[in-house]
Amino acid sequence: MTDAASRHQPVLLQRCVDLLAPSLDRDGAVAIDGTLGMGGHTEALLEQCPRVTVVGIDRDHEAIEIASERLSRFGDRFVAHHAEYDDIAGALAQVGADAADGILLDLGVSSLQIDEADRGFSYAQDAPLDMRMNREDPVTAADILRDWDQREIARILREYGEERFASRIAESIVKRREESPVTRSAELADIVRACIPAASRQPGSNPAKRTFQALRIAVNRELEVLERTMPAAIEGTRVGGRIVVMAYQSLEDRIVKTALAAGATDASPPGLPVIPDEDQPYLRLLTRGAEKASPDEAEGNPRATSVRLRAAERTRLTPPARLRRAV
Repeated sequence: MTDAASRHQPVLLQRCVDLLAPSLDRDGAVAIDGTLGMGGHTEALLEQCPRVTVVGIDRDHEAIEIASERLSRFGDRFVAHHAEYDDIAGALAQVGADAADGILLDLGVSSLQIDEADRGFSYAQDAPLDMRMNREDPVTAADILRDWDQREIARILREYGEERFASRIAESIVKRREESPVTRSAELADIVRACIPAASRQPGSNPAKRTFQALRIAVNRELEVLERTMPAAIEGTRVGGRIVVMAYQSLEDRIVKTALAAGATDASPPGLPVIPDEDQPYLRLLTRGAEKASPDEAEGNPRATSVRLRAAERTRLTPPARLRRAV
């Protein structure tokens, strides 16, 4: 437990608890931590909200083992669920609940995965290019670099990494694999560095950062899963319950922002004197735009530097017409 706490500093910990706590102060309250990791946010919820049971979802068996040991002192108030975080229904079924009182999603890669060199998530350590959050998944980053064609590799680097030099990097990868496959993180980092002109590199930032992000997103289908998760989380939250989401890059944040804004806006044509029931909003935004970490937290916890937190409260059931449009 001590080891897990020392290895990971949760981002915006108290802010997340403060946003969720008002909906968790009732007997039988259920919260879902959709991205359990090493259990830091869940631990704070269990400590500060004594009436809540938390279901922690993670696709990484190792994360579940570490968090379960850390949270064992809470007994049956903590339940682990091995799945991708869009499985809100499965998490609720673990505790026999129809809806959650609070849902937390802390997106992106966890400290556990970055710190373990053999996972291949980090360009700072030489390791096999794996990048799977769930080691049972069939495709690794090395598989993508070996098997995908140049156009598709360039596409994911451009779309998921927002990499200006995507085409040049993809061409170099394909040319290199004619001699031997690109299988290690240091090798990939060297290829990327050679493709990006020195004048275009950001001071203090590794030029391979965007490429590694893009591959990680592709390997774990992160945006695809998040697209399914947001409507599942909204529909899985009871009226009066709350949803808190932390994103770390613009593609994730755009999906979150779109889903929450759609629920907080009436869907009727402009100028109608009365908004029909089926067009009424079903969410109330709890944050003005995306909240960021304070300078002090960002300095003490580098992962907090890019965080964008958004939160909303469920105010009514989704009208069937709007639910059909959302799906």
